[in-house]
Parts: sequence; C-alpha cells; structure tokens
Amino acid sequence: MTGMKFPAMAGAVHRWKCLQTLVLLMAACAFNTAFGQAKPPGVSPKPNFIIILADDLGYGDIGPFGSKVNRTPNLDRMAREGMKLTSFYAAPVCTPSRAQILTGCYAKRVSLPGVLSPLSKTGISAKEQTIAELLKEQGYATLAIGKWHVGDDVVFLPTRHGFDHYFGLPYSNDMGPEDGQLGTSFRPPLPLVRDEQVIEEVAPKDQDYLTERYTDEAVKFIRAQKDHPFFLYLPHTAVHTPIHPGHNFRGRSSSPFSDWVEELDWSVGKVLDTVNELGLAKNTLVIFSSDNGPWLPKGTNAGTAFPLRGGKGSTWEGGVREPTIAWWPGKIPSYTTSDAVLANFDFLPTFVELAGGRVPADRKIDGKNISQLLFARTKTSPHAAHFYFSGNRLQAVRSGPWKLKFAGLGDGKPNSNLNDSRNPAPELFNLDDEISEQTDVAAKHPDVVQLLQKLIAQMDGDLGVTNSGSGVRPPGFVDHPKGLWLPGHEPKSIPAE
Repeated sequence: MTGMKFPAMAGAVHRWKCLQTLVLLMAACAFNTAFGQAKPPGVSPKPNFIIILADDLGYGDIGPFGSKVNRTPNLDRMAREGMKLTSFYAAPVCTPSRAQILTGCYAKRVSLPGVLSPLSKTGISAKEQTIAELLKEQGYATLAIGKWHVGDDVVFLPTRHGFDHYFGLPYSNDMGPEDGQLGTSFRPPLPLVRDEQVIEEVAPKDQDYLTERYTDEAVKFIRAQKDHPFFLYLPHTAVHTPIHPGHNFRGRSSSPFSDWVEELDWSVGKVLDTVNELGLAKNTLVIFSSDNGPWLPKGTNAGTAFPLRGGKGSTWEGGVREPTIAWWPGKIPSYTTSDAVLANFDFLPTFVELAGGRVPADRKIDGKNISQLLFARTKTSPHAAHFYFSGNRLQAVRSGPWKLKFAGLGDGKPNSNLNDSRNPAPELFNLDDEISEQTDVAAKHPDVVQLLQKLIAQMDGDLGVTNSGSGVRPPGFVDHPKGLWLPGHEPKSIPAE
C-alpha cells in the first residue's frame, strides 16, 4: 500500500493543514496587534503630526478658553474630544515663538530672540536640527504652510530646513505695502512663495483669501499622504493685523477681528474633518495653539487675553500663555484639562520620540517629551522651571504655581516700557490663587523668592540674564540677503547693509 493515495484521506489532510495555517496566521496577527506591530491597510504605524498655529490670538479669544464673543464650534469640539492645556507657553512675539517650535529650544539659545525684518542677515541656522529634519529621518513627508518668519533669504526658507515643500508668506502680513514695516519707510512686496519661488505678489485684497488657500493646501497634503506618515506645520497669517477675513466670513459676526477668528475655526474644522474622513484620527496628533498673545495697541483689531494680564510683547501671562488644545482620539482622553507648565519647544522631542527617533545628543534641547502627560498617565510637568525672555533679557521665572518677576515687564499696551527696571524689587505671584497677577506676595514668601532666585542664577550661567551666556548658539547668517519678490517689483527703498 506504500505510495497509494486515498482521495478522501488526502482531502482531509489538506483541509487540516489549511486549518493549521489559518490558526497560526490568526495567532500571529493577534500577537502583532497586541504589541502594536500590526499595520492595518492604508494606515501608517507611525503617528501623523499636525501643528495649527494662530498668529496674535489671545488666551480668551476662543470658546474653550472662555470667549463669549467669537463662535468657535470646531475648536469647541476639538477641546471636548481632547485636552486643554491651560499653562502652555510661547514667546512674547512672532519670530522667537516660531524658532522655539522648530528647534525645541528657547529662542535665545538659537539666537533668534526678536522679530526679524525682511532682508534680515540673520535667520535660523543650518546647524540646528529642526523638528521637520528629525521627522524626515524617520521617513515622514513634511510640509509648511503659512507664515514662516525665521528668515526670508532662500537659505532660511523651510525647504532648506527639513520641509519637502512650502507655501506661504515668509514674514508678517503687516510687513508689506499695506501697513509697511513698523518704524521704517521700507515697504517691500508681500511675496507668496511656493517652495523657493515667488509665485505672486499679495495685494491687500488678496489677503482676504489666504486662510482659504492655506486650508486647501493642507487638505490636499493630508489626502495625498494618507498612506504615509506626515508632519504638517500650519502657521496661519490669521489673526495678525491687518485684519483680512475671507469673503465667506466677512460681516458674519460683531467685528472683522471676530470674523477672522471664526474663519480660523472653520479652517481647523476642515483639517479635523479630513483626518476623520480618511480614517486617520486614531493615528494623528493635532495641536492647536498661538504664537503669542493679542496685540493690544491695535484696539478693535486685537483680541483679549482675559483673564490674564498683558498682551503681545510682554512677559505677563497674557503675552505668552496661549490657548492650546491637543487632539488624538483613542490616545488623548476626551474632556480633559492639564494645567501643567508646558511650552511650544516641547513639540520637537514629543513628536520625534513618538515617531521612533531621538533628539540630538550633541546639543542642549530645552523641550521635553510630554506624551505621557497628553495621554493622562501623569499630571506632573517635566519642567522644574519655565523662563520668560523678552528679547535677550530674562524677565521672570515660574516654578509650579509661583512666578517671580524681577524686571519691568510692560503690559503690551501703548507706550509701555518693556525694559523699565526703575522698580527692581522682585514681585512674586501665585498663579494658582490669582491668574491675573495683581497681588505681589513676595513679602509673605521670602523662601519661595530665594528658591526662584537660585533658578535665575542657574539660568544666568547658561543663557544669561541680560547678555548672551555660554549656552547660546549662533544664528544663521548671510552677508548679502536677497529679497523675495518678482522681477520688476523691487521695493522703492532698501535698507542699507
């Protein structure tokens, strides 16, 4: 009987082997899923990251942070489905805040402490490893859309610092011919740049369409990268003056400023809706924040930081504490709030480590990985202290609820002197007891004052309190910056070199 085959038995054996194979495959799938190794069709195993950054939006300008004036249903939904970060810090003005996001460091550390003008010789250094560059090392597609403002010479543009593509304005929307560069007669064109080429000159009426155009580009990118890990950096022009709400929003609310806040909210909704539609929500971390507080001297064209004190340009809470929301369904618990002290330089280490990478070990990075806090696995800030710089000058320090102000802070209002030190006595505020910084309690807590002064001394040995310390790294530099404008559209006057 050797070699003889019995069809019935052979069929049974074949079916048994198939069943064994199926069982083994199912077990392997279960094992991989349990350990996070499974890759569902069309979904990247690495998380996607989106930063949506408003410009000059105040702490009290959106519904989740108390606004009763501006209707923000999409940000309301984002907050319900995610986590509000109520002690989240940026820098007092535009350029430093963006430098912190990109490098994971205090702006002073990377020598970008103040606002850059068009044709600036300085900008972000090629020696810094940006959040985009580090994510590209992990296989990410990267795109920057909107206001860049860390240098406008071509060597400073996003495409030279880790972004595959760029679409937007290289500096503030008030630095063109409509408002002109504050304090000077220099009025360059306002260039709309794609990658490294100016594609058009933005006239005042064209600003009405910027938010819509930025949003369209963002949606296209998300759709194109739905099967690939991506990083989208979307720093809006809104709501920086001059105020330019889109035609679909103009006149819909109580003021042009509110119109633009509501269009900004619409843009957030389009991004979230696209992520949901493509089935990417459970694999995508979205952060909404602002670069600094409201520009109070602009009056009705500015928002509010209420209940915080001060606004843009100051290191009172209203100038640097930003309305921030983190959203990642299934990872970040819904209806949650964290008052832990965090900062926008935390994005870089958080994103890079979640992507499977490592932050640079050859230089100091001030940011920390805050993912465990976002996932509600801890309530404790990774920062022992947060330092408030205005330009190169350290003006305050916070540790826990305590904030020590030891130089004239100004308040972001007209004619305020940010460097007024005529009253050098330090002032101490308990931000848990009084968020509005009205009552100096230094005399009641000399031990706390002494502790915070020790932190200041430590920072003086690193970045310096007034001058540059040993921990400051040089910026990028070009001897002869070239302007971004179309041929024949050169400005009538160019600053002397």
